[in-house]
Amino acid sequence: MKITSFNPYIITSAPDEVIGLFEALGFERRHMKENINGEDIDCVRMKDANGYHVDVTRVDRVPRDLMAIRMNVDDFDEGYEFLTSRGFTVAPGSQITDTGSSRAVILLSPSGFGINLVKHIRKEDR
Repeated sequence: MKITSFNPYIITSAPDEVIGLFEALGFERRHMKENINGEDIDCVRMKDANGYHVDVTRVDRVPRDLMAIRMNVDDFDEGYEFLTSRGFTVAPGSQITDTGSSRAVILLSPSGFGINLVKHIRKEDR
């Protein structure tokens, strides 16, 4: 498994405030996914001039912001096996999503930190 990108991932019920902060820091919205898995969940991917990324996901039911790491990989199944074999479990309220352009799931480590495991699916591979 090859890691293709690695960046902060923020889950919040107040995405406008978080996005505004990062825009003030020079980040720009790159793209957005809405209504993920038919649920009221949206995600904005942002990037700055140095190539750094941050993802901001709106989930209304979270009582406070949560931080995780987004880890894009070239092989979702291998990444999932790698992490679960080390004690990671699917986060409560999460599930494997397949939007056509990506597969993803939030996994929690035994100590509690989260990794959003993502496999980007290129148009030519669909």
